Amino acid sequence: MIHETAIVHPDASIGQGVEIGPWTLIGPEVEIGDGCRIGSHVVIKGPTRIGQRNRIFQFASIGEDCQDKKYAGERTFLEIGDDNVIRESCTFHRGTSQDESITRVGSRNLFMVNVHVAHDCRIGDDCIFANNATLAGHVHIGDHVIFGGHAAIHQFGRVGSHAFIAGCAALNKDVPPYVMAAGLYAKPFGINSEGLRRRGFSAEAISAIKQAYKEIFRSGKTVAEVLPVLEALNEKQPEVGIMIDFLKQNERGIIRA
Repeated sequence: MIHETAIVHPDASIGQGVEIGPWTLIGPEVEIGDGCRIGSHVVIKGPTRIGQRNRIFQFASIGEDCQDKKYAGERTFLEIGDDNVIRESCTFHRGTSQDESITRVGSRNLFMVNVHVAHDCRIGDDCIFANNATLAGHVHIGDHVIFGGHAAIHQFGRVGSHAFIAGCAALNKDVPPYVMAAGLYAKPFGINSEGLRRRGFSAEAISAIKQAYKEIFRSGKTVAEVLPVLEALNEKQPEVGIMIDFLKQNERGIIRA
């Protein structure tokens, strides 16, 4: 159902069973998948593709031009997966030509009130971003990541899968997978053991991840020196593998105690 006061551009593509609330604006080159529910006073600009069964609450701004001063009107994109919840006043910006021209958001994520997703971000699946969490441009977030309220991350930063970022944390370096981070500027505080248990990780896998954490953060070794140790752990517990991949791709450095 589309409310009579909503404005939907004729070039927008609206799927089956989509609800669009009063005073909402859907611009050209917007694609909204089946079963989405769009609240009142929402603005969605294109080119933007939104998958199926997403719920977007009032006053959200989706697909707006980015806030990068280098942006000069190039054709850029936003892509959102399925089954996401985007709460009130969230802002999701399209990409820039300085990167891949697209901002990508996965599926089954929860974005609480006033979360900002800047240009060129990459967000995985099954993440939670609490109120006022802020992602700067070009940030990459893995799967099953939790961001506390008011937490923020510097542009080009990365957070690995299953990490936990405490409320009000400020990240100026990368956070490897499984790690809990807190503080200004954020430091590591062990691994996200409770989250891993809830997701069905075995005791053996969690033990190996803890050992990898100790090697990375407590041994005094460089990343290059740690990698052979992690690779040996990975032979027995493959869950360590994403830590190895993350460290090999790291360019900005990782948070340190």
